[in-house]
Amino acid sequence: MPADLAVIGLGHHGLPLAHAATMAAIDTLGFDPDPRAVHELTAGRPPVDGSLSAAEIRRMLGSGFRATDDPAELGRVRTAVICVPTPLGADHALDLTELRTAARTLAARLRPHTTVVLESTTYPGTTEGMLRSILEQGSGLRAGRDFHLAYSPGRHDPGSRTHDDAHIPKVIGGLTPACTEAAAAFYGRLTDRVVRARGPREAEAVKVLETNYRHVNIALVNEMSWYCHDLDIDLWDVIRCAETKPFGFQAFRPGPGVGGHSVPIDPNYLPYSTRSLGYPLRMVELAQEVNGRMPRYVTQRCAQLLNEHGKSVRGARVLLLGVTYKPDLGDLEGSPAHEIASRLMELGAHLSFHDPYVAQWRVHGHPVPRADSLYEAVAGADLTVLLQQHRTYDLQGLAVKAQLMLDTRGASPTGAAQRL
Repeated sequence: MPADLAVIGLGHHGLPLAHAATMAAIDTLGFDPDPRAVHELTAGRPPVDGSLSAAEIRRMLGSGFRATDDPAELGRVRTAVICVPTPLGADHALDLTELRTAARTLAARLRPHTTVVLESTTYPGTTEGMLRSILEQGSGLRAGRDFHLAYSPGRHDPGSRTHDDAHIPKVIGGLTPACTEAAAAFYGRLTDRVVRARGPREAEAVKVLETNYRHVNIALVNEMSWYCHDLDIDLWDVIRCAETKPFGFQAFRPGPGVGGHSVPIDPNYLPYSTRSLGYPLRMVELAQEVNGRMPRYVTQRCAQLLNEHGKSVRGARVLLLGVTYKPDLGDLEGSPAHEIASRLMELGAHLSFHDPYVAQWRVHGHPVPRADSLYEAVAGADLTVLLQQHRTYDLQGLAVKAQLMLDTRGASPTGAAQRL
């Protein structure tokens, strides 16, 4: 029997989409070329990144969701959404290898009247350029005439308790008006609001704007943290007061660095129709420079704090609390904790870590000891550094136990710890 939906790529983005669709009573098939990932899901085991819980996986399976690594299954679906990862490569350009592979796999089995939507982060022009070309050449069908093609920027907020998929508007940009309407009809079953863009390039540019809006504003507040620290100003109090303004201001807060899967697109690699733009997005370029310096700045603050209390970094026992990129998730992708740990190791610190979502952690191939008894570890450390504010942490109690504590998230009570 044909499925209503095939989600191609069951990673941090595709699996939550498959969950949302299944819970909306859409007959959903999940395709991933990795047999091990399919086996784990079929057995009811959640992904290590914590994007879904074991209970959510069990509910999906009980509601009819199926995971497969058999490409033939893709020939029996009405809608296919591509959610494969597109990470930054060594040259800081998006690596579209998995997207090309997924497109070829789908193209060989694409049927007339199917709606194909791309949700992976990519460059403006990818959907009507590379993806369209691969699908048409591999299937013999024509986009906009024989099948529908559209782009929709992913907007899933992992671990959020306030933003569920049903209430996050979905932006749709189709190759033709009919393509847009076909994709909108599908997403209208998942969310209470669909926003139509003029076309796929506009929808792709929405993702660029949304991601870099956050990136630039985080950079601004990170720079403010340096400025306020040097002038002995409480930045967190400044933010608390500033966010009372009812217009023209949105609060962002500093942190040890940016991480996650929705990485900022390098401004030097934004080709359109395979041509380089020839100039960078200067604001984004500067934001990357500022945010890229934050792990180094945190390391400097650690050394400064130890020095102020008559201790050297070399030989100091430093405990890192929370090493994931986002609170209450086990996902380590792009976490600044890795660089901070590496820099502290180079300075001779003896590191340990604690994270309720991470059982083992390695830096440059070397295992970092995990603290099993949290409060004993905090009391025994020369310096405790909060890198991620998981809800399970009693920051007031931990600050009382700590000899020294640096809070990079501003999550501890005022006066309980040194803040970034």
